[in-house]
Amino acid sequence: MPAPITPLDAFAALLTDEGRALLDGLRDYDPAQELATATRLRREHPAELVSAALGQARLRQRAVAKFGAEDAYRMFFTPNGVEQATRASVALHRARRFEALGVRSLADLCCGNGGDAIALARAGISVLAVDRDPLTCEVARANAAALGLSDLIEVRCADVADVDTSTYDAVFVDPARRGGRGRIFDPEAYSPPLSWAVEAARTAPRAALKIAPGVPHEAIPEDAEAEWISDGGDVKEAVLWFGTQPGARRATLLPGGASLVGRGLPDPAVRPVGRYLYEPDGAVIRAHLVADVADDLGGDAGLIDETIAYVTGDELRATAYAAAYEITDVLPFNLKRLKALVRERGIGVAVIKKRGSAVEPEDLRKKLKLGGPNSCVIVLTRVAGAPTMLLGQPAGGRTP
Repeated sequence: MPAPITPLDAFAALLTDEGRALLDGLRDYDPAQELATATRLRREHPAELVSAALGQARLRQRAVAKFGAEDAYRMFFTPNGVEQATRASVALHRARRFEALGVRSLADLCCGNGGDAIALARAGISVLAVDRDPLTCEVARANAAALGLSDLIEVRCADVADVDTSTYDAVFVDPARRGGRGRIFDPEAYSPPLSWAVEAARTAPRAALKIAPGVPHEAIPEDAEAEWISDGGDVKEAVLWFGTQPGARRATLLPGGASLVGRGLPDPAVRPVGRYLYEPDGAVIRAHLVADVADDLGGDAGLIDETIAYVTGDELRATAYAAAYEITDVLPFNLKRLKALVRERGIGVAVIKKRGSAVEPEDLRKKLKLGGPNSCVIVLTRVAGAPTMLLGQPAGGRTP
């Protein structure tokens, strides 16, 4: 009886001329038709190769959202690698920061499928990419070759704890934050633990550690700068930087690249809802920089509630860090009244937002039975502690 095909054997088969041609032909295949596709392909190719190609084709399709089609359809992935990979825009931002800091060589610990190593190499940085999983290392090595970056990326299969990083300008650590039961929330349960990664970072002139954006502020080392990064309005990750601005808190918004550094301001005062409502970006909120946004908006800006991260003001002022809405109605929350309003105004399209409300937007949408040519923004929140509904329209600046 022949020995079973190992994952490494299956991946090696994909790198042959036959495997590459088969995979290229699956670029636009429909996963819903996988059985019929597999049956057809197995008439001409070994069953193990067909299975590997179909699996890789699915991973490439998933990877397009993070890497873009041009790179994703040239790269290779493992299932965990796709799930945990850094979005290309975020990796590019980080690589540019390293480049601006004068970094020319870097040890990428827990490199995964090599997404960060690719961005760093494209910034001209020489990268040692380390992972302890043999298949993951083969995938990272294949990706460096596929994108023409083998001269700048050395892939090493090893335990990161055994790697000497003393000769490198910087260290980047991306601990695994998923286990057999899903996402890991305890930083000490990361692999490697956050405490080990912090100590590794402190041995290098410059370093960055990728962590979950929900990290408690009290868990952030005093000698680290903490940066929260959003892309298209969605918070993607937090990064602890060493050798930059100890104690700083930063929010960076991609794709524009606006970056706000905290000034240690006290919380803004609570005031009545004005003509405009500002919704700070999630990275701003995670970084606890709502006060800085309010300060930038001017002296009349304040919070609508001491526990709610909505800022209000009487004048419209441009900001890269919040979406602005012109408010037409400020009413105590009342479903019957809201249904009447949207019916009277012919509201067929509503953007429903909530913060500090128990009402679920999709449940509310079903109950409103929207219909008509007009649109509005509905904000369910608290104002000075009271459940409130705000109605309005986008007011320029950032798109909600």
